[in-house]
Amino acid sequence: MKDLITNSMSKVQQISFRSAQAAEKGLKDEWLSLFDEDAIIQDPVGKSPLDPSGEGHRGIKAIETFWDSTIGPGNIKFTVRESYPCGNECANVATVINRFEDGGKLDTDLVIVYKINNKNKLISIKAYWEYQADN
Repeated sequence: MKDLITNSMSKVQQISFRSAQAAEKGLKDEWLSLFDEDAIIQDPVGKSPLDPSGEGHRGIKAIETFWDSTIGPGNIKFTVRESYPCGNECANVATVINRFEDGGKLDTDLVIVYKINNKNKLISIKAYWEYQADN
């Protein structure tokens, strides 16, 4: 993802793009620093092999585990086609391609909704897509 962050963007929109950039560059600590301690990631929303309970990954430890199992082992690329900030939330329409060392891949079109608190920390990421992995 190219560095598309500008000062004219809303704070939540900037943070959403920083999240994608840190994931692409493999910058785990930078990515984790964007989150509030009690944040939640639902990626995808609902039950999937990435979240069998469908309740999401809540708290920094669970979010770090999500990185270690899903983002870290892959080579992930984001293409944000549209971005709609509103208040403290931002919905990005994107394509995500993730390639894994074992040859597996995840390619999907999705909508990702980011929400921040008054400290400009992510409190929620909800990604809307249907899980289908290709091996």
